[in-house]
Amino acid sequence: MDWDDTIGDWSNAAWKALNDIYARYHLDELYDTVAEFFNTYEPYNLELWSKYGRNEVTKEQLHFERFYYPLMVNDYPEFRGLDKKTLALQMGDEFLELTNKYFSLLPDAKEVVQYLAGKYPLTILSNGFKEVQYYKFAHSGLAPYFTHKIISEEVGINKPNPRLFEIALEMNGVTADEALMIGDSYTSDIAGAKAAGIDQLWLCANPEDGQTATYIVPKLTDIMRIV
Repeated sequence: MDWDDTIGDWSNAAWKALNDIYARYHLDELYDTVAEFFNTYEPYNLELWSKYGRNEVTKEQLHFERFYYPLMVNDYPEFRGLDKKTLALQMGDEFLELTNKYFSLLPDAKEVVQYLAGKYPLTILSNGFKEVQYYKFAHSGLAPYFTHKIISEEVGINKPNPRLFEIALEMNGVTADEALMIGDSYTSDIAGAKAAGIDQLWLCANPEDGQTATYIVPKLTDIMRIV
C-alpha cells in the first residue's frame, strides 16, 4: 500500500501548512491570495515529485526548488530583506514540520487497514521523505498492522521503478501474481506495479482516458468488497 493520500490525508495537511507558510512569510506581498500562491507552487511541486520518481532530481533539490520557484515571481534576489535561497530552505523545513502537525488519517483508513491486516500481510511502499513518513507511521496508530515499511529514500530506488516493487515481493516471500498494490497515484503506484507484473487497485474517482488498472474504485472502503 501507498501511504500519502491512500491512508494518510496528505493533501489536507499540505494545504493547511501552505496557508501557514503564506501568512508567516507575508507572501501576500507576492501573491494576492493563498490560492494564487498554491496555483504557482503545486504544479511545479508535482513536476518535481515526478522527476524525483525518475531519479532526475534529488531529495535536496526537490525540498529547495518547490519553494524557491514561487519566490521567483520577480527577479529580485531578496524578499523582505532575506536572500530568497535561504528563505526557500527555511520555508521547506517549516513546511515539513507543519505537515506533521496537521497529519491525520483519511476517513475509514483505520477500518480498512484493520480489515486488510486480518486477511493479508501488509507492506507500505512510499516515496515520501523518511523523517516525515516515520513520524506519521508512529502517530497513526496503524504501524503494528504493517509487516514491512519500505521508504524509497532508504532503498535508493523510487516508485515507479519496478525494482522497488520486486524488493517488496522478496521481503514478503511472495510472487507478483500473489500481490496487489493499492495506491492513489497512477504514475507512481499503478504504473510501477504494472511494470512489476503486480495487480493494481487504484483509488481514483475520475480516471483519464487511457489510464487503466486491475481495479479502479473511488473510495477507500470499496477495497473491502473486492479483496
